[in-house]
Amino acid sequence: MKLAAQENMSSVEHMKRYTTQGMAPDQGKNSNVGAFAILADATGRAIPETGTTTFRPPYTPVSIAAMGAGGQDDGFAPQRFTTSDAQSRKMDAPMIEAGMWYRPSYFPKEGETTWQEACDREVKMVRSSVGICDVSTLGKIDIQGPDAAAFLDFVYTSTFSTLKVGRVRYGLMLREDGHVMDDGTTARLGEHHFVMTTTTAAAGQVMRHLEFVRQCLRPELDVQLISTTEQWAQFAVAGPKSRELLNGLLDTAIDNDSFPFMGCGEISVGGIKGRLFRISFSGEHAYEIAVPARYGASLFDTLLKAAEPIGGGAYGMEALNVLRIEKGFITHAEIHGRVTAFDIGMERMISSKKDCIGKTAAARPGLVGDAREQLVGLQPVGERKNMTAGAFLFGPDDDKTRVNAQGYSTSVGHSPELGNLGLAFLKNGRARHGETLRLVDHMRGVDTFVVVTDPVFMDKRGERARG
Repeated sequence: MKLAAQENMSSVEHMKRYTTQGMAPDQGKNSNVGAFAILADATGRAIPETGTTTFRPPYTPVSIAAMGAGGQDDGFAPQRFTTSDAQSRKMDAPMIEAGMWYRPSYFPKEGETTWQEACDREVKMVRSSVGICDVSTLGKIDIQGPDAAAFLDFVYTSTFSTLKVGRVRYGLMLREDGHVMDDGTTARLGEHHFVMTTTTAAAGQVMRHLEFVRQCLRPELDVQLISTTEQWAQFAVAGPKSRELLNGLLDTAIDNDSFPFMGCGEISVGGIKGRLFRISFSGEHAYEIAVPARYGASLFDTLLKAAEPIGGGAYGMEALNVLRIEKGFITHAEIHGRVTAFDIGMERMISSKKDCIGKTAAARPGLVGDAREQLVGLQPVGERKNMTAGAFLFGPDDDKTRVNAQGYSTSVGHSPELGNLGLAFLKNGRARHGETLRLVDHMRGVDTFVVVTDPVFMDKRGERARG
């Protein structure tokens, strides 16, 4: 204060800017009172003559209740809509919320009275012909720079620096405590250009994690990244007729040589440039086609019109869930924060040739071994066929109490070809295939016998996706 007066900053406003007085958490409401008195003494003036500054708003505190006014019902959380939303609603698809996005549950047809009928039809359609599903909600992170490959090697358990341009690789990401954070695919579009795909639910979490790694753990790496989730509309084209459909739309036709399984590259549709990835979450011969978001609604309509004449159409989240359970593919129902790579049978994906986040922690005693709950499949046996997610697994003759629980179910669905199926975690589960257990959901009143199976129910060799 005295130095400000010496430098002729005798006005309280000049003094405030010269000293940054009032920049503390109190915004000057307490500290400025003393500061003005010191300035008055240094300049030989009375306090009223020295004056006061303008306090930053809000001078009177605002209650959290006032800030949250209207925060109920639809106003409680943001709503995010895909480019196909209007067309999906026009097709009478019930919408469900997934990570703040609204996605179609199923697409009812005339004569169908239940959602199960629609779901079964859509699953059969994908397995026999072709289905279209909007997957734009998956997180998309653009990663570029001379050190982009080294950066991915550090955040993923497997090696990505060896990935060739024009190829895609599945990756697993661990937290620092060794537990699984997320999974997804990353495509290499150029020597220093990658596009990472995350699950819908973890898109924000992964983006924050990558920024922390870039800024704090590996600041020496020359790499830049940005979320492009909203900038691209992306659609899965899945089924044995998927390539037939795409070749009727793409400006340049594709085949197994130009677009092998886990391939990627630039394409164009009617002169509009986009990207094509040959990846599959259904287990079928499938692709994901991406275009700038402003063309998303038009592409969705075009894909549907091309699919209908060959027995295809749109499929929703219910069918998508059944398709991935049939193949034993995981979502955040399985990688819910308490599982390791060992638990889901992917411990071999942790490379022994390099370091990565969570590698050392994942090998701690207690995070591997037979005592861990391991991913398995479930199929009901006996008269009662009902299964639910979140139910507990018990021995056939055990009391249905917490201390006797040997595991729990995570995902269930009805396969029109295989019947009711489920994924679960069971103690030493990989060594217990063929064993009969009791599945009990106390809250919903479900009590049924199930047999433990391999989590992959269909096409264990993956020949459909590669064909």
